[in-house]
Amino acid sequence: MNLITKNFLTFSILIFLCACSKPDYELFGGSHGNKSDFLGKWLVVNYWADWCPPCIKEMPELESFYKQNKSKALVLAYNFDRLEGEELRDQIERFKVNVPSILTDPGLLFGWAAPPSLPATYILTPDGNLVETLIGPQTKESIEEIISKHEKSN
Repeated sequence: MNLITKNFLTFSILIFLCACSKPDYELFGGSHGNKSDFLGKWLVVNYWADWCPPCIKEMPELESFYKQNKSKALVLAYNFDRLEGEELRDQIERFKVNVPSILTDPGLLFGWAAPPSLPATYILTPDGNLVETLIGPQTKESIEEIISKHEKSN
């Protein structure tokens, strides 16, 4: 086998293996990808449930933060009860969860324990480092303040 054929074969195998690798996460609606997709922007991961009134009250704040900070931050909502399919779709619509919903358990994805209570919000830097774990409802302003504080300390 000549060198060109060997290089082509090696390249083809690498492409095949990359295409076959299992994604790290899945979003509601079918999108999926690798954990590294979240690098480059602040990441706000929020745990919520339908039985948690403060979680529901917090949703418009998360949406407002997300809409005004899309260029530098991503917000992901995770249903603490691990609902999927139509049941999750119904709750997303009923409680107006207007930020992307992640189906993959963020604790497994990022290596943290399940929150002790809800709502819970985890904030990761654009480099992927967890810098805040917040228990209780957050506002658009509280999230912006936390990110601003960490941006200034870098």
